[in-house]
Amino acid sequence: MTLRSEYPRPQFVRDKWLNLNGEWDFAFDDANRGMIEHWREGEGPFARTINVPFVYQAKKSGIGQRERHDVVWYRRDIEIEAPSDDSSVILHFGAVDYEATVFVNGCQVVHHVGGHTPFEADITPVLSADGHQRIVVRVFDPQDDEQIPRGKQFWEPQSTGIWYTNSTGIWQTVWIETIAAKRLDDVRFRTLFDQGMIDIHAFGHGVSPVDRLRYAIRLGDQVLANGELGWATPELDWQIDFIQNHIFHAAFHGDGMPAWSPEHPTLFDVDFEIVDGLTGVITDKVSSYFGIRDVRTENGMVYLNGMPYYQKLVLDQGYWPEGLLTAPQDEDYRKDIELAKSMGFNGCRKHQKMEDPRFLYWADRLGFIVWGECASAPVYSKKAVDRLCAEWAEVVDRDYNHPCILTWVPLNESWGVPRIHTDTQQQHFSEALYHYLHAIDPTRLVESNDGWEQTVTDICAIHNYNHGKPDDDAQYDEYRSQLADRESLLSRAPAWDIYARGFANQGEPILLTEFGGIGFDVSGEPGWGYTSVESADQLIEEYSRIMDALYASSGLWGFCYTQLTDVEQEINGLLTYDRKPKCDLSAIKEINDRHHISRVLL
Repeated sequence: MTLRSEYPRPQFVRDKWLNLNGEWDFAFDDANRGMIEHWREGEGPFARTINVPFVYQAKKSGIGQRERHDVVWYRRDIEIEAPSDDSSVILHFGAVDYEATVFVNGCQVVHHVGGHTPFEADITPVLSADGHQRIVVRVFDPQDDEQIPRGKQFWEPQSTGIWYTNSTGIWQTVWIETIAAKRLDDVRFRTLFDQGMIDIHAFGHGVSPVDRLRYAIRLGDQVLANGELGWATPELDWQIDFIQNHIFHAAFHGDGMPAWSPEHPTLFDVDFEIVDGLTGVITDKVSSYFGIRDVRTENGMVYLNGMPYYQKLVLDQGYWPEGLLTAPQDEDYRKDIELAKSMGFNGCRKHQKMEDPRFLYWADRLGFIVWGECASAPVYSKKAVDRLCAEWAEVVDRDYNHPCILTWVPLNESWGVPRIHTDTQQQHFSEALYHYLHAIDPTRLVESNDGWEQTVTDICAIHNYNHGKPDDDAQYDEYRSQLADRESLLSRAPAWDIYARGFANQGEPILLTEFGGIGFDVSGEPGWGYTSVESADQLIEEYSRIMDALYASSGLWGFCYTQLTDVEQEINGLLTYDRKPKCDLSAIKEINDRHHISRVLL
């Protein structure tokens, strides 16, 4: 059975590919003996199987064991012919947690460190002529190493508090494609909103000046622009003027150009072809898409496509009962977004996890803002710094083209920088991440340290769960006072400083990016929330009470409510862990819809 059969890289699609999800041989190697001697000896230690792309801790893997195993092995035999021409066979891994070494037919083909980002290997030189190929993967996930950026994955035997079940091994799709020597390696789209341009940057492989790149941009069935360029160098950069060429038109009157937003998630499809300049043969075809959108901050507000925009986000941990980090089906990503939008949220903050590109694809298609947040390490060290920076570089490479991502969140609540308030070294790290992300991605905002002790940042993000119990009027009044205006938000923090020492608000917009967390148990299992209620009606009443305090604020420019779903022992979701509504979701939407941008502007 093939699990998760959808194409795994939705912004760079080729028609021909081989999905390697499904049943693999699997083994624990607790003694770390190594298994090279067993690769050609039949079953050897591979006495069990696992369903890829689910980690052994997940029920969907067919194993579902929580016990610690730092070293695990995968093996799969496939039939694939070695190319008879100069084509390449590329083996792709969506994500493997944490350190992966891949062998094909006994030869090491790639070693990758990092649990959230993709990697690949050209396995053409090691393919067997008879077509029978053996893939072996060794995964090393030292679960007591707190220098690894693992986010919410807990390194202790049992989940507790805000920490959840650990994940070890392959957790995103494995696949193979055979591609020509002359091919497209990557493409980037950047909206030059003020100039009325789309900048396209294409990266070729094996191309020469006589070869051509063809492109066609479509909106639905209508071709809006097309062209053909020569490969003067392996990188091409050109702009499409979407106003003067009448492709999208300006927005001086009426709706104007169809820019991407949660309300109108317009996407433009793009087809690329590489044409051999000597033979005229098309050697590579790739399909992609982009959205026109611009995000910036001005006058203490967030602007989307040149207009003030109030973000109504929900915290999304990205866990599932049977799959843990991996959604059981592609449809589950879509369902989460549709449920959130049905409650009046226009986006999410993906918390301490870089989500599968399939989620970002659905966010692009359905119109759903995403704040991208790389997993943090719990401690500060040179190794932890190096590891986090390496993952961020790969994250931006993977997700650059997704219009849904408006903000990067490099740090959360001083995780991994516990002394940032006064330690200038840790402050430099926060500033370095801020400037590095802007240096490699000029299309998004960067929020430095979500919650408190921020350094230089585009958004002042505050956490405050001190709304009090339903009958605690004094605490609630204090909560309203803390949120009342910009001055109160910046000076009356519950128990911490909003900015690290030496830093202060420079006029950036303020958002309440964690709050609420109302606990409501519908499962009968023990759990916790920041406050609790006993019925669906009480949940709606309490949500309304908390939101009234936010809406009364003249200083907030958006929020992120905790949280979308229950996760293991946390029972503070608006949905259960298996995505069942805890109350009438239309009532939540009615409360969220009380706030309109016009109210803030007036």
